[in-house]
Amino acid sequence: MNIQLLISKKVSEAMILAGIPKINCEPQVRQTSTIKFGHYQVDGIICLAKKIGISSISLANDIINNLDLKGIATKVEVAGIGFINIFINIKWMEKQAKNMLILPKLGIESIHTQTIVLDYSSPNVAKEMHVGHLRSTIIGDTMARILEFLGHKVIRANHIGDWGTQFGMLIAFLKQDKNKSDVELLLKDLEDCYRKAKHYYEKDPLFAEKARSYVLKLQKGDQDCLVMWEKIVNISIEQNQKIYDRLNVTLSYKDIMGESKYNDMLPGIVDDLKMRGLAVKSRGAIVVILDEFKNKQGEAMGVIVQKKDGAYLYSTIDIACAKYRYEKLKADRIIYYTDSRQHQHLLQVWAIVKKAGYIPDHVSLEHHMFGMILDKNHNPFKTRSGDTIKLSHLLDEAFEKAYILVKNKNSNISNEEAQNIAESIGISAVKYSELSKNRMTDYVFNWDQMLTFEGNTALYMQYAYTRLLSIFRKSRIEVNLLDTEIIITNDKEHMLIMCILQFEEAVTQVANKGTPHIICNYLYNLTGKFSSFYESCPILNTKNQSIKYSRLQLSFLTSKVLFQCFNILGIKILNSM
Repeated sequence: MNIQLLISKKVSEAMILAGIPKINCEPQVRQTSTIKFGHYQVDGIICLAKKIGISSISLANDIINNLDLKGIATKVEVAGIGFINIFINIKWMEKQAKNMLILPKLGIESIHTQTIVLDYSSPNVAKEMHVGHLRSTIIGDTMARILEFLGHKVIRANHIGDWGTQFGMLIAFLKQDKNKSDVELLLKDLEDCYRKAKHYYEKDPLFAEKARSYVLKLQKGDQDCLVMWEKIVNISIEQNQKIYDRLNVTLSYKDIMGESKYNDMLPGIVDDLKMRGLAVKSRGAIVVILDEFKNKQGEAMGVIVQKKDGAYLYSTIDIACAKYRYEKLKADRIIYYTDSRQHQHLLQVWAIVKKAGYIPDHVSLEHHMFGMILDKNHNPFKTRSGDTIKLSHLLDEAFEKAYILVKNKNSNISNEEAQNIAESIGISAVKYSELSKNRMTDYVFNWDQMLTFEGNTALYMQYAYTRLLSIFRKSRIEVNLLDTEIIITNDKEHMLIMCILQFEEAVTQVANKGTPHIICNYLYNLTGKFSSFYESCPILNTKNQSIKYSRLQLSFLTSKVLFQCFNILGIKILNSM
C-alpha cells in the first residue's frame, strides 16, 4: 500500500470537485516530520491560491470539504496559512499492517510494467576493475533489483569497452612481442601490455600507424585480429565476473553487451544519417551538427560519427546502441549509470537519435550520474603512489579489517567461521557505505565509519536483524501461522507500524529517481523505530496473549521488510553475529 499515492489521488479528486482547473490538480503530499502535524501534509496550496486568486485558507477548506478519506483518516485540519494536515486512522493502519504480513511482496500493488534497460558497471577490457567502477556497479545493480521487485522487466546491459583504438594498440604490441601473444595471459599482464602499447602509440609514429591499421582490420572482420581480440576480451570478462560474484552483484556473462555488438550497424547508421540530411562531410570526416550545443565561441557543435580514415567513434557506437535498445529490446525506459563527465556526450547522442527518429519521444532516456569517491583529504581516492585503487584490493582490505573486528569480538570463533562472517560484513560494509550516500554528491571513503555497529551502517542493520531472529527462536511460536489481529496499544507500536507502511513509498521513490540512499535512510529509520519499540514494549514477557501475538507479528513483519530491503540492496544476511 502506497499511502502517499492513495492520499494524492484523493486530494486530486477533491481539488477537481472544489472547482480547481484539472491542470493544477497535482497535490504535493509528503510525510510529516512530527506527529503533531499529522502523518501526511498537503503543501503547495498557498502558491495555487495565489495563482487562481483566492484565499489559501479558503481554498484549503474547500479541498477538505470535498475530501473523502472515510475510514482512512480520523482528522483532517487546516494549519497555518493553508497547509492541510492528515491524521491516519489507527484501525486502518492495523488492517494495512496485517495485509502486508499475509500478502505476497509485502502487499506491493500491481503496476503498469515497463521494459527497462539499465546500463551499468561497464568496465574497461584489458584493465582490472578499479574503485571508479564501484558506484556504477553497485547503484545500477540495486536499481535492477528494485525495478524487478516492483514487477518491471529489467534488462541488464553491461556495456563493456571491447572495441576501438585500444585493441589496435594491444594487437600491435602482442604481434610485436611474440612471447606475449603465445602464452596464457592474466588480466594484470594485459594491463601491463596496454601501458607499454600506449607508450609506443604516443611516442612511435610507425607503431601508431600499425595500431590504427589493426583497428580497421578488426572493424572489417579480419580473422586473425578477431582471434586475438576474443582472447583479450575473455580474460577480462572472467576476472570481472569474480568481482561481481564477490560483490553479490547480479551481473553475469549473459548481460554483457559490448561495443562490438553494434559493429555491423555502424555503416548503416552513418549512411542513414547522411540520407536524412543530419550528417554532412567536414574536413574528410562525417559530422552531425547540433545547433542546441554551443562551444566556447558560441558556435554550433559537431559530433563526428566517422573519421576521415573510415573508422567509427564512440558516438557512432552509442547511437547504434540506443537504437538497438529501443528496436530490438523494446525498451520503454533506458537508464545509464556513468559519472558526470559523460553527460554532454550522452545528451548529444540522444539529440541525434531523437532527430533521426530512432527513438520516439515517449521512451525515457535518463543519465543517473554520480559524484566521486574521495580520500580523507577530499582528493580523488587513490593509492599513495597516485594510482587508481584496484577494486579487488579494496575488497581484500575490507575483508582483512572485518576479520580483525570479528576476532576481537569473539576470539573463540573458528578461523573458517570468522572468515565467512568477515567476508560478508566486509563486503556489505563497503556496499552499504556507497549506497547510503546520495549518488549526486562526492563522498569521503572512511573505513572507521563503515565498520562500526553504530549509526547508518551495514553492521548496525545486520546486527538488528539477528536480534530480531533471536526473538522468534526464543518464542518457539510459528509466528507466520498466527491468525490474530495486529493491534496498536502505544506510541512506539504506532510509530513502528507507520514506518513499516511507508515501505512502498520509499521503494517507489527510488525506482523513479534512481536514488538508493532513500531506501538506506528508510532502513535506518525502520531499525531505529524497532529498537525503540523493542526497548519499550515487552514481547515474550507480556501477560496479555493478544498483545504478545500482535507484537510477535509486528516483529515478524519488521523482519520481512528488513529482509526485503537487504535483498534490494544486495546486502548478505547473517543469522547470527
